[in-house]
Amino acid sequence: MTHPFLILKWLEEQLHMHIGEHVTYTWFVMLVLIALAFAASRAVKEVPSGLQNFMEVVVTGVENLIEETMGPKGKTYFPLIATFALFILVSNLIALVPGFYPPTANLNTNGALALTVFIMTHVVGIKEHGIGYIKHFMGPILVLAPLMIIIEFIGHLARPLSLSLRLFGNMYGHEIVLMIFFALVPFLLPVPMMLMGVLVACIQTFVFTLLAMIYIAGAIEEAH
Repeated sequence: MTHPFLILKWLEEQLHMHIGEHVTYTWFVMLVLIALAFAASRAVKEVPSGLQNFMEVVVTGVENLIEETMGPKGKTYFPLIATFALFILVSNLIALVPGFYPPTANLNTNGALALTVFIMTHVVGIKEHGIGYIKHFMGPILVLAPLMIIIEFIGHLARPLSLSLRLFGNMYGHEIVLMIFFALVPFLLPVPMMLMGVLVACIQTFVFTLLAMIYIAGAIEEAH
């Protein structure tokens, strides 16, 4: 289904090439986050106010969630988790702006995010445990290790698939619903739909981020 109107569509026309809406708006979200970070940190005050105060609340909230979910070691991975949370949240929320396309409504974007989580999970596991990381796949009983390795292998491969499809399904479905309502009522989108959109955006961000933390925390823990 083609989006009826994209504000940044002219970029493709100027470059005379098909970049893809998800790529164009991924860069847009990146620029928004960079601008927010620059504006919030440009004149840091001891007593925060305005944008600095808002960003500190967001960062503190993510930091507390990481510590509660992953433990003290989780703080090492704060930059990665916070980047996931902020990027996905802003990407989801721009779907509520007419003429904007959420990158998370495209399976390619979500697949890239999910593969990053998948790769980092095993990089962290090998970094923390070395060759002993393979114990995570062998199960508690050595006799069942060959079977458990196959089961764990399939389960780990399913993680990026479930992460990407869950986010894609919810955001793409919501985008289609908003497009239909916008076409039917172009000058007044129903308020309940907008409120539901904010709720969906926040919930999907939380679910993806939480699962990423759980997967990485599982790699950090000792095998049982």
